[in-house]
Amino acid sequence: MNSYNCVASDVKLGKNVRLSKFINLYGCEIGDDTKIGAFVEIQKNARIGKCCKVSSHTFICEGVVIEDRVFIGHGVMFINDKYPRATTAGGILQTEADWKVEPTVIKEGVSIGSGVTILSSTKIGENAIVGAGSVVTRDVPPNAIVAGNPARIMRFIKEPKESKNAQF
Repeated sequence: MNSYNCVASDVKLGKNVRLSKFINLYGCEIGDDTKIGAFVEIQKNARIGKCCKVSSHTFICEGVVIEDRVFIGHGVMFINDKYPRATTAGGILQTEADWKVEPTVIKEGVSIGSGVTILSSTKIGENAIVGAGSVVTRDVPPNAIVAGNPARIMRFIKEPKESKNAQF
């Protein structure tokens, strides 16, 4: 590790994980051969699979599970609470005891474009593609291409293709 990174002792890194500068990792798990870009934060109880690429300026919060061979574009934001509040009904600053994590699952082979926001309690199916700038508010079926705000199905992939740009 280098002095530009904050990697807590409870982080589980697989073999050949590549970490850029200016990242913050704590309590998470990252699989073999995965690359994490600059200015990325990955919180506790988040899991990233093998052979993934997480681009710069991305935020992966608690409760997010990203399976193998997933591409995450620049500036992707995950949400883990449908009704976030700073304080309790009594006006006291909330703690972890005051809310429940709402999980999100990104299945194998998914590609998520830059600037996407993914709301909590959603699942993006195998090999789906989420267009840049989209807001995912509900589950995405396998092999679907979705885009927009809210993200809507544009069409389905007939045959998943291998990327010619893969560098793993």
